[in-house]
Amino acid sequence: MKGILVRWLLLTIAIILTSYLGIGIHVRGFFSAFFAAMVLGVLNALFRPILLIITLPINILTLGLFTFVINALLLLMVSGVVPGFHVSGFFAAIFGSLVISLVSWLLSSFVNEKGGIGYVDLKKSDRGIWE
Repeated sequence: MKGILVRWLLLTIAIILTSYLGIGIHVRGFFSAFFAAMVLGVLNALFRPILLIITLPINILTLGLFTFVINALLLLMVSGVVPGFHVSGFFAAIFGSLVISLVSWLLSSFVNEKGGIGYVDLKKSDRGIWE
């Protein structure tokens, strides 16, 4: 349960950071971003796999780039549901979903399954191999 809450907060931080870039995503406050992160997480868990299966042929033809369109549509859906969270248009949604995905991935890479913050300490052995 702790891991879900930590990832939820990290997605909230990603949404807030994206709104500061000025690419067409506006968040009124922390709680709007928090609620938007919750709705986006639910939509990603429920609808994204279905949309990916339905659009699999076009996704294969575009070498996976159509996934950005799916992410943008989900972000536009969140914008329509959450008060205080606004996406200006489709291209703002594409760029916003890209930035939110990258920031969220970067921040989540430091969180383990149980919600703890961790890192991997690599050391170079005598044979020149990283362990």
